[in-house]
Amino acid sequence: MKEALALVKAADVIRSVKGSKVVSLDLKSNPPDEEVLALLLGPTGNLRAPALRVGRKLVVGFEPGLYADVLR
Repeated sequence: MKEALALVKAADVIRSVKGSKVVSLDLKSNPPDEEVLALLLGPTGNLRAPALRVGRKLVVGFEPGLYADVLR
């Protein structure tokens, strides 16, 4: 969990795919660690894949529209 939270230190926003929804979380609002970890970790407690950092955005999970938007 500490490693996952360390990834967040260099990001301003998390964009995460949960089912068929894309969830955005503004990290500047200092959300609780539990809320951040819910977007980053899978049921086994490992970082969900794929995960990538694009500038100050942390993208977790895959949805084609999200990648098209983030990688522009």
